[in-house]
Amino acid sequence: MAAGETQLYAKVSNKLKSRSASSLLDPLLAMGFPAHTALKALAATGRKTAEEACEWLHAHCHDPSLDDPIPQEYALFLCPTGSLLEKLQEFWRESRRQCAKNRAHEVFPHVTLCDFFTCEDQKVECLYEALKRAGDRALGSFPATVPLVLHSSISYLGFFINDSPADVIRGFAMAFATEASILADCIVKPCTKQLHLTLANKFYPHHQRTLEQLARSIQPGHSCQWTASLYSRDMRFVHYQQEEASEGWAIGTSQRTGCRGFLPENYTERASEADTWVRHRTYTFGLAMDLNSRKDGGTSGRRNGDSCPSPMSRSLSSSQVLQATIVRRSVLVVHHGERLDQIFGKSWLQQCSTPDGKFYRPDLNVPRSLPRRSNGIKDFENDPPLSSCGIFQSRLAGEALLDSGIRVTAVFASPALRCVQTAKHILEEQRIPGPPSRKDRGTREQNWRDQELKLERKLKIRVEPGIFEWMKWEASKTTPAFMTLEELKEANFNVDPEYRPAIPSSSLMPAESYEDYVDRCAVSMGRIIGSCPPDMGVILIVSHSSALDSCTRPLLGLPPRECGDFAQLVRKIPSLGMCFCEENKEQGQWELVNPPVKTLTHGSNSAFNWRNWISAS
Repeated sequence: MAAGETQLYAKVSNKLKSRSASSLLDPLLAMGFPAHTALKALAATGRKTAEEACEWLHAHCHDPSLDDPIPQEYALFLCPTGSLLEKLQEFWRESRRQCAKNRAHEVFPHVTLCDFFTCEDQKVECLYEALKRAGDRALGSFPATVPLVLHSSISYLGFFINDSPADVIRGFAMAFATEASILADCIVKPCTKQLHLTLANKFYPHHQRTLEQLARSIQPGHSCQWTASLYSRDMRFVHYQQEEASEGWAIGTSQRTGCRGFLPENYTERASEADTWVRHRTYTFGLAMDLNSRKDGGTSGRRNGDSCPSPMSRSLSSSQVLQATIVRRSVLVVHHGERLDQIFGKSWLQQCSTPDGKFYRPDLNVPRSLPRRSNGIKDFENDPPLSSCGIFQSRLAGEALLDSGIRVTAVFASPALRCVQTAKHILEEQRIPGPPSRKDRGTREQNWRDQELKLERKLKIRVEPGIFEWMKWEASKTTPAFMTLEELKEANFNVDPEYRPAIPSSSLMPAESYEDYVDRCAVSMGRIIGSCPPDMGVILIVSHSSALDSCTRPLLGLPPRECGDFAQLVRKIPSLGMCFCEENKEQGQWELVNPPVKTLTHGSNSAFNWRNWISAS
């Protein structure tokens, strides 16, 4: 190691090295880890257990910065607990449900007491001592109740702390900065701005009134004990901006491994700011307890600022257990499978046609045949079918739904052929148990499965034009020529001829506005839900990528998104992307929950010309 690194990772002196620090470091050194990487792992995991630090080291074995002398960055927050925290968390959930996500949802309720600062890995224990000394000094004068005053502007909503309580809290922050400078040789700048607890930040102006109404339900006088919490984060995640790469990919750094590279956008998600923070130690005002003896301050592995599960979290877990035993009405919205023009471009039909106008299969990803249409093959130009891979994707999703235990009891589809095809192939993998086998017990389960009936033969697909794509995105300047119910039945699609749609196909106009589009989706969802009994199981809706937003928000009671945000969101939804809504009858509302199956991810496979390969050799 270089001289600077040797100095940075110098051994902890006997004066500062506590028994707890030694008990954490020694097992890692005994495993063969170098002292500087062991100290880095302990700092990165909040110095909780040697096991967590060991797991971190194994996950970061390929991290290119593992041996670099990069310290953690630290900050001190004042966090509420008790019933006030529960009310704040409830506000967080409701504000996101009613007004979409804003910057405040990236973190948890807290008051920032100092700017982020760095501390060498071997001196982190000294920060803990600085926190304890500053807390003990302020304990007697810390206000029993911290008054919170609501402040609102066009892009910010939060509580301000004023008068003498703010001065006491600033004095505590100043004391911590002084102690940290003496013990840990850190330069800490106490926060000089107005002390505040942010509720919402950088939101749409038209959401201000709704957010204010939600905030007024929070009573600042709720019982609360305030906790000073010391957090750290990896400096590589500070103000990190995700870089755009090719379509479907992004350049980023893995939070779990620290490795940097290309990440698939539909298989990964950007971490929230608070997810990159690790809590180290806490000091709770109002409880005269030693810092090192507090289990919630020294051993908690949570990153969200909660020292223990709140009563609300426990009740939520109980309701989730109850959901496993009670069948609730659910809506599963699915994006159709891969379509032919998506792979072969707008001229796909010319590639698949012979000079005399007959269908021709030029590639294995083109299906063997197409359904018969009254106007011939030309009607497929604006109503393309699934590719061979799209058919496989649909069957794979149906098989996964079967394995997950999900049972579809009603199915609705957009009139686009690709959507009706996707619904058909999903249902082909769904089965209804037949009569039990009389053979021996060892083969009973398999024989039962062999005698199951395909759900596709029992359930009829209800074609609903109201959930068709936003007409503005259609290439044709006229309403697409969909296959009629008679043509679909002739092509062996089990459609329901008696279903009366909410919006007829003739009402789809090429010049449709965004407002008209979301309105017809809302009307269609009302008809779909109204046509199914209240105790119905899973309602399957197969439509376009836009439907995952436009068909679920009316159920959730949310207003439409801004048009620009809507377009950016839905263009990234992959084939067979799903959204799952579940009805909560106890609260009289619908909730968005995890889909019953995992994401379908696969790579591209370009065309291969063997002649070019021969000539190149």
